[in-house]
Formats: sequence, C-alpha cells, structure tokens
Amino acid sequence: MRSYQTLELSINDAQPQIMHIDLNSCFATVEQQARPLLRGRPVAVTNRLTRNACVIACSYEAKAQGVKVGMGLQEAKLLAPDIVSLESDPPKYHFAYKQLVKIMRSYSPNVVMKSIDEGIINFEGTRLINTGQLADIGYEIKQRLKDRVGNWMKCNIGIAPNRFLAKQAASLHKPDGLDIIDHTNLRSTLASLELTDLTGIAARNEARLNASGIMTPLQFLDAPAELLRKRVFKSVCGDDWYKRLRGYEVDDYESATNTIGRQFVLDEMHPTDESVRARLASLCEGTGLKLRHKGLSARGISVHVGYKSGDAWHERRAFKSSFYTSDEIYRRATLLFNKRPRDDYERILAVTCYLLEPSIRNQASLLEEVEREHWLTTAVDSINEHFGNYTVTFASSLAAKGQIKQKIPFGSTRYFELLIDKA
Repeated sequence: MRSYQTLELSINDAQPQIMHIDLNSCFATVEQQARPLLRGRPVAVTNRLTRNACVIACSYEAKAQGVKVGMGLQEAKLLAPDIVSLESDPPKYHFAYKQLVKIMRSYSPNVVMKSIDEGIINFEGTRLINTGQLADIGYEIKQRLKDRVGNWMKCNIGIAPNRFLAKQAASLHKPDGLDIIDHTNLRSTLASLELTDLTGIAARNEARLNASGIMTPLQFLDAPAELLRKRVFKSVCGDDWYKRLRGYEVDDYESATNTIGRQFVLDEMHPTDESVRARLASLCEGTGLKLRHKGLSARGISVHVGYKSGDAWHERRAFKSSFYTSDEIYRRATLLFNKRPRDDYERILAVTCYLLEPSIRNQASLLEEVEREHWLTTAVDSINEHFGNYTVTFASSLAAKGQIKQKIPFGSTRYFELLIDKA
C-alpha cells in the first residue's frame, strides 16, 4: 500500500536508463515521406475527407500557420489556405510503426509502445550488449529510422532516469531533437519551462497549483510532498508528483481494460433507419473482434446516440450471463437501440461493452447450443483471419462496408497489433 508519511527525497542521481522516442507529426510526416511533392508544404491528415472532418495530424509547416490537432478542417483552411488535406492511410502508418518497434526491440526486450508514434526503451540490464552512451544510441536510432522508412522521417528522443522526465526531454527541441535530463541539469531545465509545459499539467492542474502559491515548475519541484498531497491534489497523486519530478519511477504500470467498444460519426445528414442499423451492426462486429482479441467476455453493454440537433441519448444494461460473440453483442445492443428517441436524425453511434471478465470460450458446456455458438464463432474468426476482416459478416451490416473503416487508434496500442494483423 502507498504510505501517507512525509516524503523526503533528494533528486535521483542514478544514471539515466529510460529513452522516450516520439515520431514527429507522425502521420503527416509519413505522408510527406511517401509523397515528395508534399515536403515543405502544410499538410493536414483527417480520418475522412468531408466538410466536417477533424484534423488528426498536421505537418510542422501547418503548425507554423496555427493549425492544431483537433481543429476542424474548414478552420484549418482559413488559417492555411494552401494546406493539403489527406485522408488517413493506415497501411503506411502500420509500416512505420512496425519498423520503429523492430528498431527499439533490437536494443532491449523491455519496450513499451505508449501510442502509435511514441515508445519507451528501458536499458536497465542491457549494458553488456549496449556498450555505448545512450545519446550515441539515440542518434543511431534516428539514422536507422531514416534508413528503414525514409530520409524525411524525424523523431524526438529524450533520455532520463524515469518515464516522465524522458518524455519531457523529448519535447524540448522539436523537431528531431535529442535531450538528456538528469540530476545535473534538472533544475535548469525546469527553470526554462512553464507549468503547462509539463506532461500532465493542463489548465485545471495549473489552477490547483497556483491556488497553493506554486507558479513555476521549479516551485513545483521544491514543494513539500505533504503540501502536494493534502492541499494541491488532495490524494496520493501528490506523492506521485513529488517522486516523478525528482526522477523516481511511478508510471511503470499497465492499466486494466475496463471497457471495449467502437464509435462512428455518420457521414449522412439524413440517414435512413436501415442505414443506421447497418452501421450499428458493423460497430458490434468490430467490438466483438476486440473483445475476443483480449480474451474477454462482457456482462454489460451500452449504446450511445448523438443527434443532429446536438442532443444525445444513452442507455446501458447489465446482464446475468456473459457474452463475447458479435451476434450476442448485436442482439443486446439492438434491444437497447430500439428504445432510442426517433424524432431526430442520428449523427453519432457508439457501442461499448463493460463488466469485463476472462472469456468463457475455454470452458466446455453441456449445452449443445452453447458449444455450437462457440464453434461457429471460432470458425468465422479463423476464416476472417485468413482471408481478411469481414469476409464472413452480418448481412445486415453489408451496407456499412466501405463506410466504417478501421482507423488508427490514438493514445494506446492495445489493439494496434490486432489491426496490423488484419490489415
């Protein structure tokens, strides 16, 4: 258990062993690598080329003109009239991701991918094979990435005693920087930053710190653990921040999977009921695939519907029996979906499974219908794995094929290996 006793820690003076690698503006850079005519030009990547599309990645040339991730494509065009908008192309990013992972794993077995374009190498225990300085290895990784993917590819690298400071170091000199933060330069580095430059400190946490008289990262570093725990964060998170800023590892853990689902924004302004149900069926198929990939079953399901007016409806239900097949997910989702208000056009659909538990697929049943369901699901998954996703699919979801495309997940690689296998 965590202790609430007062912490008194000096700055960690251990040799940095953590390397954080961040591909610069990954999707946009990959597109510029693949299309030389786009190099040096503002580029915006969206999940779909529609009027209401959102920018999911932009080149540094676009960022220089004020374009930001999350901005609407129309707003981006006002800021950068010459911007080139492209629909995301997952196979290209799959390739870059796989090359990055191969390079990283050649240095250490302890590699964690935090997202499609960010990863961590822990060099502890590898000094017999990695005899050079980590900075030299970092520059070597940069060159190997260019050799394997292309000379337009760039990455930021940060080296530090823990994950937090390594990520912070990787953000200091974009693009294509390499920086080290350790006990010798920690204070001078923090002195050059604002509170919101720190990973994990946005406006709300900044306000919390300011309310306790902490206005700068250096003051944050010097704040007593008791102050951070009792007054600022009012939880053991204060102890974590006290340790994190001093270079001690508190972020080396993997969070549990609590929910699994899929969401889709409809491209039609006035969709028919048949069109909406086809997309619901397709979302349920994708959710079932994810659930089985993680070896889980669910006992709860929720359905969310967003309407053209901006209103939203949500319904959820827990069941006594668990389920994992796409057919069962679709049946139970339809049970809830039929209760939705029908006085407006649907714009957003989402299906989520919760109350997750280890899969019941490995438990033989005395009931023939249960075993038949298991055999059928296994056979369909095997066919789709061999011939491609949705080779065998719901007839009711056929109208959605080609509309609901598998896009790149952000913030996690929990299903990315599955998507690469299915690509």
